[in-house]
Amino acid sequence: MEDVIICRCEGVRYSEILASILEGASAVPGVKKRNRAGMGYCQGRVCQRVINELIERETGQPAPLQRAQAPVRPVLLGDM
Repeated sequence: MEDVIICRCEGVRYSEILASILEGASAVPGVKKRNRAGMGYCQGRVCQRVINELIERETGQPAPLQRAQAPVRPVLLGDM
């Protein structure tokens, strides 16, 4: 179970996320800063729920959900 990849975009494994939580991460941004989980192409859309559940299970506290950011795209001057 410790070698299961949780964040496929960045290749972060279960054991790395668990280590981040034991180091003091109490929310998804803390886990992201420690091992880049949720910072890949999908920006955590796939793995954030799993990371939240791991945080809640290990800490016994509800983990706050991270707000999604709107995608930023270039806008043509003619469209403005």
